[in-house]
Amino acid sequence: MDRRSGDQERLLALPVHMMDEYAAHPLVRPLHITDIGCFPKARNHYWRRTEGIEAYVIMYCTEGSGWVGLDGERRHEVRKGELTVIPAGAPHEYGSSEESPWTIYWFHMKGEHASSFFGPERSAEPFPIPVERSAAFIGLFDECYEFLRQGHSLEHVIYASQLAGHLAAIIRLAYAGRQETPNPRRQPNIEQALRYMTERLEDNVSLAELAAQAALSIPHFTQLFKKRTGYSPIDYYLRLKIQSASQYLALTDQSVKAVSLRAGFQDPYYFSRLFKKIMGKSPSAYRSAHQD
Repeated sequence: MDRRSGDQERLLALPVHMMDEYAAHPLVRPLHITDIGCFPKARNHYWRRTEGIEAYVIMYCTEGSGWVGLDGERRHEVRKGELTVIPAGAPHEYGSSEESPWTIYWFHMKGEHASSFFGPERSAEPFPIPVERSAAFIGLFDECYEFLRQGHSLEHVIYASQLAGHLAAIIRLAYAGRQETPNPRRQPNIEQALRYMTERLEDNVSLAELAAQAALSIPHFTQLFKKRTGYSPIDYYLRLKIQSASQYLALTDQSVKAVSLRAGFQDPYYFSRLFKKIMGKSPSAYRSAHQD
């Protein structure tokens, strides 16, 4: 490997003998980080592993570009905002662009749940991390790196392992979005539709409005939304409204009718029926149970 990068380069490899011991702990065994680092503007950065490694290699590019390829597979370009997961045990190589060197945040992760998050069926083809998840991803990286840098005690490793689970969940969600379209670089904006819902819980939105937020036809949007959430768009929206109403019932003294109107329901009787269907209790019973 040849690597020349900026002053903020970070790299931390946990001792193998120590991790072999810690990996038996029930809070570490499911998923844990063995190596972590960040290479800013890493010109001439190149790695080739002819036999792969036991861990999954996760790389998130935040600037510039590069490439990655598995043994016998064509190279994939990795661009800004994209993440790639190299399966455990897969021969691979990757490198930074000479013209526009990449900045990458990377992890090596192992554990009993690693294949459930990352594979084994996945290729190294990059996929985008939604903009709203990027800050969370980098924030978790920073927290994990700084915490491990302070020491490698079991408690530090347990804490980092829980952060690893959060990171893996972000990756899994982004990968699920990639699967919704044949072109992973142009994802339907289901997340934008979800934000549109949550910002309008005191109003009402139509299916056409939501589909427009995702830049999809109504049938295609409905199909992808249900695949992502398990619910139709309007059913999901109503559940969000009821969830919001439940907080008002538990935390305020507003009447059921007032809460109904605040949640965008003009008919309090319909609101009460829907609330009981979703929450299992009438609004009054729910309030009593949460204010005693």
